[in-house]
Amino acid sequence: MRTIHSRKRTATLGAAVTAVLALALTACGGDGGGTKSAGPADNAAKSAASAGASQQSGSGGSSDTTTTGGSAEKVTSSTGTSKSGTAKTGTTTGGDTSDGYAYKHPCKSEDLSVRVYAREGSATQQVIEVNNTGANACGLSYFPRVSLGSASAQDHSGDVTPLVPGGLGGAPAYPVKPKTAAIAVIDLNPSGADTALTWINELNVLADGDHMPNAEQLNFPLGPDVKVLDPKLGLYSGTIADAVSSMKQADSKS
Repeated sequence: MRTIHSRKRTATLGAAVTAVLALALTACGGDGGGTKSAGPADNAAKSAASAGASQQSGSGGSSDTTTTGGSAEKVTSSTGTSKSGTAKTGTTTGGDTSDGYAYKHPCKSEDLSVRVYAREGSATQQVIEVNNTGANACGLSYFPRVSLGSASAQDHSGDVTPLVPGGLGGAPAYPVKPKTAAIAVIDLNPSGADTALTWINELNVLADGDHMPNAEQLNFPLGPDVKVLDPKLGLYSGTIADAVSSMKQADSKS
């Protein structure tokens, strides 16, 4: 009885080992036709999907859709270049967002992102959009300092400056909260005259003409066949519509 019991135990262990080996072979080799196990393939797919999602969420810093005043416009924009160095990007951690803080703290160029793009529905108007990418509210001059000239010129003393609204007064600065844009509109040729200047191909923008040095000016190329005559620039506003209204009141030299 002892010998028979021993053989039954041996047989039972042998069957268990065989079953384990069979399961292991199935997991590693799949079916006999060379198909890989679904487990590792699922893991690889999940890893690829996760990587793709990470790349998608990490991009999008230069979207072509701008939302201002509750309406979105599809625009072709230019981010501009600085002849003195590379533009910097600010942080967006929590900070002071009050207008009072902005009045006492002029915006720094490293906390701003500037774009220029043609206004939809107009052949002569350009939108200047200054975004506060910093953590705190900050103050800008009432309007950007703008000039128009030739990108190849060595001497810019002959650049054209636009008319701006006169009789300014009130708050010490234009306040811009974090993740908010200050918008100005310039009309390069308000009358639409064919006798306008045709040698101009660059729009130069200094976001804050009261506090920023000339070295922080940005240069934006204009499209071909641009005509400039008696340009007008409006004050910073919260929407494109308000910026256009302000531009139409320009009557003083900047």
